[in-house]
Amino acid sequence: MLELHDAPLAPLTTFRLGGPATRLVTATTDDEVIATVREADAAGTPLLVIGGGSNLVIGDKGFDGTALRVATTGFRLEGGELELAAGEVWTDAVARTVEAGLAGVECLSGIPGSAGATPIQNVGAYGQEVSSTISEVVAYDRRTGRTVTVPNADCGFTYRHSRFKASPDRYVVLRVRFRLEDAGGLSAPVGYAETARALGVEAGDRVPLAAARETVLKLRAGKGMVLDPADHDTWSAGSFFTNPILSAAEYEAFLGRVRDRLGEDVRPPAYPAGDGHTKTSAAWLIDRAGFTKGYGGGPARISTKHTLALTNRGEATTEDLLALAREVVAGVRDAFGVTLVNEPVTVGVSL
Repeated sequence: MLELHDAPLAPLTTFRLGGPATRLVTATTDDEVIATVREADAAGTPLLVIGGGSNLVIGDKGFDGTALRVATTGFRLEGGELELAAGEVWTDAVARTVEAGLAGVECLSGIPGSAGATPIQNVGAYGQEVSSTISEVVAYDRRTGRTVTVPNADCGFTYRHSRFKASPDRYVVLRVRFRLEDAGGLSAPVGYAETARALGVEAGDRVPLAAARETVLKLRAGKGMVLDPADHDTWSAGSFFTNPILSAAEYEAFLGRVRDRLGEDVRPPAYPAGDGHTKTSAAWLIDRAGFTKGYGGGPARISTKHTLALTNRGEATTEDLLALAREVVAGVRDAFGVTLVNEPVTVGVSL
């Protein structure tokens, strides 16, 4: 294990923001991860687990405790069964499954971060979510002091949520296992309209795996969602807000606000979300509330490529970012009566 003190955390995040940690431990094996967690818990020391840093907003004061960087490696593929160590780079692992001719995560190409974070957030994009292919998650349970294997049915997966996210101080993900499909070199059925249009097919069609991956990477890059150190539009956490899910009453009230503000003929994006709920688009809300691409006059601004990404233009602080986020939240609430919820995890700060 590598141990540093008063260690900068900003370089470990895609925002490149945040102050130092009192102590930073980099663990390269599951045993090192568990030992570090146990040591912190026994001493009553606050613990921050960091993977790829693509979903973290760390306060400018940093973290007074032990930051554990999970840098474990391990890629094992047998037939359609895939096991990834938590520290594996997610998009690299996806590329290897495509090369192996296996379907199920190809539309999750280009998503930054580590494999261990994917079940926590139930990572999804372009019509796929990891919950549809994860078979089980191996995690260290801080409450019992034991390593547990959690089958998919017990992971509590919902939209951008899971059992692990619901109990952030209980589980540390060690390994993630997936069950992928051999469809003769073809993708899973294309489930997202934008992807289907870009591929020139109908929703539900299958396409060559490489074509699906390349198309998704192009779509993401066009929105600043593929990491590029030279492009400040990618100095972000990707989508900063989740898409709101509204009850029937909330949705009707929302439609009324849309009519009042934008006219009778305007219909916002709407997708069934189960139990009489409707999901709408956070990006649409932000744009129609007046926060267009490139909005902001300071060092933290909305991406010039995508309204859902808040970005560090190079000299921002975390407080600059949060000020912009709060302005967007307040503006959308005032315009449409909908309160946006941040997707990244905040450390030492809140909206």
